[in-house]
Amino acid sequence: MSKEKKIVVKVKDKEIEINEEVLQVLYEYIHTPMTLEQLAERLGLESWDEAYEFIKKVPAWIMWTPPSLWKYRKYWN
Repeated sequence: MSKEKKIVVKVKDKEIEINEEVLQVLYEYIHTPMTLEQLAERLGLESWDEAYEFIKKVPAWIMWTPPSLWKYRKYWN
């Protein structure tokens, strides 16, 4: 396999690394009626607007990658 690339999303002064745990929360956000407030709490963000900024910055291919495939998919790009 090629070298692993870390993907980091910056929201204000925070950097959130996309890993299996964060991807699990995103996957749950997409597939359940989770509010932005709940998403912010789960990701350790301060408010819903930070969660909204985070969602806007995450590439779509990441949002739709099942957490079980993440350890393989992160090597593809």
